Amino acid sequence: MTTLSIETQPDKTVSPALLREKKDRRRALALLTPGLLWMSLFMVLPMAMVVYVSFWTQTTFAVNPTLTTESWERFLGSSTYLGAIWTTLRIWAIVLVATVLVGYPVALFIGLFVRNKTLQTALLVACVIPFWTSFLIRVIAWRPMLGTEGAVNTILINLGIINEPLTFLLFSEFSVLVGMTQIYVVFMVGPITFMLGRIDPSVIEAARDLGASFGTIFRRIILPLSLPGVMVGAIFVSVMVLGEFATAASLSGRKVNLLGNIIVSQVGSLKWAFAAVAGVVLTIIIAAVIAMALRIVDLRKEM
Repeated sequence: MTTLSIETQPDKTVSPALLREKKDRRRALALLTPGLLWMSLFMVLPMAMVVYVSFWTQTTFAVNPTLTTESWERFLGSSTYLGAIWTTLRIWAIVLVATVLVGYPVALFIGLFVRNKTLQTALLVACVIPFWTSFLIRVIAWRPMLGTEGAVNTILINLGIINEPLTFLLFSEFSVLVGMTQIYVVFMVGPITFMLGRIDPSVIEAARDLGASFGTIFRRIILPLSLPGVMVGAIFVSVMVLGEFATAASLSGRKVNLLGNIIVSQVGSLKWAFAAVAGVVLTIIIAAVIAMALRIVDLRKEM
């Protein structure tokens, strides 16, 4: 009995710090469990299912769970689908650069030169106003702007700049680039404006007192401090542009074939295995782009 009572007594040699650490670990695990379950059920499991389906055997209008690499071989061996990957990457790169070139000056003005918080908020709201309308309406609205009898051609002809309408403005890759840039530039403006608004004005004033020009101040102070915002905006724009299909289908007259368009067309044809292959490839590309952006800037440290 004496031995049993000694063994069941709590270990008094455990330090309070160790007990507190164990308690904190249990609390952290309890807080993380709902999020981990949600991510597992609604992201990891569906993605694993897509990968699994991509190896199913595809017949004309059905699939069966017999595993095969036929869909992968067909996708990777086709110049059409490999060309779609190249087109997707090319349009993504051009739109990303265009959104930075258009959005950065706007963010620079709002975040650095406008010091009134109310006016800053009003200008940011003005940038978001187009999102008060439907996405498809914003896309289709470019048709009367870029058409041969649209506003752009009419203005250019009336000014005497051109003699006949420009046909490349609509139903081409150019129209897709214009539409995507206009739609997604706001996702670049917001994060950059936030980072520029965090810059201490006294730092810029000190640089001016030391005789630095605006170019030097921008290169040595403003640009490095705003780079995390550029990376956040780049991630937002990249995820949405790489997964695009509606803008390309509407403004290119189906002349521009992106990976998103392939997925939509294959799902519409009930070719689930082939659509899953395109989905896996697109997911890999998006993950690689995000990983590359996170390697350039450590957002956990900078934000």
